[in-house]
Amino acid sequence: MNTLAQYDAALAGCRDIFIKKTKDYGTSWRVLRPISVVDQIFIKAQRIRNLQEIGVQKVEDNIEGEFKGIVNYGVIGLIQMEQHGNPYTDLPVEEVERLYEHYIGQVKSVMEAKNHDYGEAWRDMSQESFVDLILTKLLRIKQILRNQGKTLISEGIDANYTDIINYALFALIRIGEESPGH
Repeated sequence: MNTLAQYDAALAGCRDIFIKKTKDYGTSWRVLRPISVVDQIFIKAQRIRNLQEIGVQKVEDNIEGEFKGIVNYGVIGLIQMEQHGNPYTDLPVEEVERLYEHYIGQVKSVMEAKNHDYGEAWRDMSQESFVDLILTKLLRIKQILRNQGKTLISEGIDANYTDIINYALFALIRIGEESPGH
């Protein structure tokens, strides 16, 4: 198991979608306020949880696609935390690619450090646990937003987005391992 290669492969699929959607839609996501980004991720995580529990889906989008969406909205959340200027002005695709790489580089560094310390414990976790942890992190972000972005002793919004992205990427790795032909 080469975690870094698997991580990079899962991430490449997410990045590809993000850049193609940027070319199709521009950076329309820039108008999203913090709570809206959180709610977009919440919708995706809640849908995965519902599908896990009921086992039947009526909309074509699969669980893998929802995890990719969670990764990309997590990156949007990180970008939005530091972007200023007119949210109605599109960013050039090259700038979006640079920002994506910058934030994913930070997220990947955290993953590598935690993977070292925790010994890849995530490999023994269920897909259901990844979703539950993502939902927990989202509820934490909502509370931090209600507290005007302040925490007393806890990690901030950015650390929660980082964990959300990493949990979704771990889920994508596990889905890839479980798919036929792997």
